[in-house]
Amino acid sequence: MSQAAANVLSARVLSIKESPTLAITAKAAKYKSEGRPIIGLAAGEPDFDTPQHIKDAAKAAIDAGYTKYTPVSGIPALKKAIVNKFKNENGFDYALNEVIVGVGGKQTIFNLCLAVLNPQDEVIIPAPYWVSYADIAMVAEAKPVILECGIEQGFKLLPAQLEAAINANTKLVMFNSPSNPTGAVYTLDELKALGEVLLKHPHVLVATDDMYEHVNLTGEKFHNILNAAPGLKDRCIVLNGVSKAYSMTGWRIGYAAGPAYIIKAMEILQSQSTSNPASISQYAAEAALSGSQDCIKPMVAAFRERHTYVVNRFNAMPGLSCLMAGGAFYAFPDARQAITSLHQTGKIKQATDMALAEYLLEEHNVAVVPGSAFGAEGYFRISFATSMENLREALDRIEKALN
Repeated sequence: MSQAAANVLSARVLSIKESPTLAITAKAAKYKSEGRPIIGLAAGEPDFDTPQHIKDAAKAAIDAGYTKYTPVSGIPALKKAIVNKFKNENGFDYALNEVIVGVGGKQTIFNLCLAVLNPQDEVIIPAPYWVSYADIAMVAEAKPVILECGIEQGFKLLPAQLEAAINANTKLVMFNSPSNPTGAVYTLDELKALGEVLLKHPHVLVATDDMYEHVNLTGEKFHNILNAAPGLKDRCIVLNGVSKAYSMTGWRIGYAAGPAYIIKAMEILQSQSTSNPASISQYAAEAALSGSQDCIKPMVAAFRERHTYVVNRFNAMPGLSCLMAGGAFYAFPDARQAITSLHQTGKIKQATDMALAEYLLEEHNVAVVPGSAFGAEGYFRISFATSMENLREALDRIEKALN
């Protein structure tokens, strides 16, 4: 970037980076358009179509003329469906004014951070973390406090780590279970132990990002921090959406529930940015949440099969170690030994996960995301939300690259 551009752009935008997953996906798409046989394993997007009854609801909404502005925080029918979802699936009681619908899950997290964070506030983020958490905190002029939770501890935050990180400046703790990028899922007992720490610090807000709740790879009952510590309800914000469970990534509908005053602040912000989410998408989301949930089952069954295949293949490759996931559709192998070997043999110039990702893309036509994008140097993430045929070929290429 030129000095002139740096002088024009805000310190806020200069403090953050482009989403690495989107950047790598764009680069892979460019190569593919040029005729290269790229297999993209970077994007976190189900390869299934949106279920037909959801598409039918969107078409019906268009035909009925539901193409005008809606209330900023969402249409009443969708908000009622969200309230019912929380009641029936999670055991949470929320009023309509404690719920907001956003333009995707990312906007609800963005609005939450802008609504509650000030300069000097600290946000505790367990790593590996979803790429946007730290940057969104920095846009809000807060300080991300990254707590490393490596493969040795199952990619999960320990109570002692949390306790040691909390201070007078701590404003928010971010939880994400099932996790993007690791697929790690906290048990109820693990969450209770973390909840006991948080209950001792009443000045700390808690956010739980449950976007992958329904991509359940084990069949175990899903729990979040509010199930484990109901006493946190007056300072907990539950974040979710329809993108992953119903293969609706492009429809851009996320939602959040929490204390009415925080939700209202998020609504005020949204009223000055996007206003309401797309009206047609809202009617589609209402059909997703209110209709039969059987449409999720074949998708999750396919993810389970792919998950087992991918993890077993990675663990058979030299220099890789990969844990079985509890949810989501990602594998996150520890590649530190492989990176060292590739560097020693001169196949990569630097002993970094970025160099490994570039090597796999440039030399072997496979797009993966380096772990450093998620705050975990030495790992990489693949999405197995693609066909088994693609996975077999991609993993054959990765194995060849490592041998």
